[in-house]
Amino acid sequence: MQLKSTHVLMFGALCAMSAGALAQSSVTLYGIVDTGIEYVSHANANGDSIVRMPSVTGEFPSRWGLRGNEDLGGGYSAVFTLESGFNLRDGSSGQGGRLFGRQAFVGVKSPYGTLAFGRQYTMTYLAIQGADIIGPDIYGMGSLDAYVPNARTDNSITYLGSYKGFTLGVGYSFGRDAAGTGNSPGQGTCAGSVPGHATECRDWSAMLKYDSQYFGAAASYEEQRGGATAAANFFDGIAPTPLINAADKDARTQLSAYAQYAGAKIGAGWIGRRVVTQSPAVPNIRSDLFFLGASYMVTPAFLLDGEVFRVINSDHDTRATMGTLRTTYLLSKRSSVYAQAAYLANSAKARYSVSGGGSGTTPGAGMGQTGVMVGIKHMF
Repeated sequence: MQLKSTHVLMFGALCAMSAGALAQSSVTLYGIVDTGIEYVSHANANGDSIVRMPSVTGEFPSRWGLRGNEDLGGGYSAVFTLESGFNLRDGSSGQGGRLFGRQAFVGVKSPYGTLAFGRQYTMTYLAIQGADIIGPDIYGMGSLDAYVPNARTDNSITYLGSYKGFTLGVGYSFGRDAAGTGNSPGQGTCAGSVPGHATECRDWSAMLKYDSQYFGAAASYEEQRGGATAAANFFDGIAPTPLINAADKDARTQLSAYAQYAGAKIGAGWIGRRVVTQSPAVPNIRSDLFFLGASYMVTPAFLLDGEVFRVINSDHDTRATMGTLRTTYLLSKRSSVYAQAAYLANSAKARYSVSGGGSGTTPGAGMGQTGVMVGIKHMF
């Protein structure tokens, strides 16, 4: 009888310990639902305009996700994120139809940083967030370089560590497009990993940034290698550059900074892109993208922000300047309405589109474009 009682006590203690461990775990459901109505002038080579509900983004791309954390003790925890992008106008999945196309990773967080494995953002995306005022808006940087707000890779290992305001980040992908559905706009497909070709479709990136109460700065570098169906699109109306050799490179260097005080913020930066190929028949190409933005909380419920962008591609003889002005009114902590307008001026040979809201708005060469959108956003 005593033995049985001891067993019961041990079983009860184990149950209590398990319950305590479970109490240290959490899973959070979150998301953004954002859409509206958009007008774009000169939306084709004939100069016709269009009124539509955009598919890709408004102020932010729509998404939902699950974020989990389990305390392992000693300052360690297991973490995961599963995040799915979707197009609100028709309910379809984004990122080439992937279920968790935005993020899908698991990792360990410790006092020394976080090590994670799966589909993740590259350091290009993470480094620029502080200084890019408009962000992944429909009239943001993605209109001139659609890769930047979509900079993510499959098969990746990342490390992020912070100390006294400094953050160091590195990422390595064995093959940036495992599903073969087009990992990010303008890249073609580049599945990797390929036996005997260790660098084919590889991606690596690094970041160092500093953030404080009043200012911050960041620098990053990312290099993508080519593959049989890979490409480098400069989004200026010129045909993408094929990157069919594993030694071909598409690299972006980014420098940015911001300052903020009393509800006001200003940010600026530069992204230099260099495409180098091994084929004498395919010329190397470089471009430079500059941005300057500012925001101000006029009242606790009313935000005014804007940004100016300038892209120069001398090798293609294409240039464009775009300015965006946006107003956001907070209906509550989670819901808001917004109105925004942008104008993009193309050089004689350029065909950049003002709208990042999906295909179907590419103008004729040299045409300027106006974009106007009103929308509603809910966060949960």
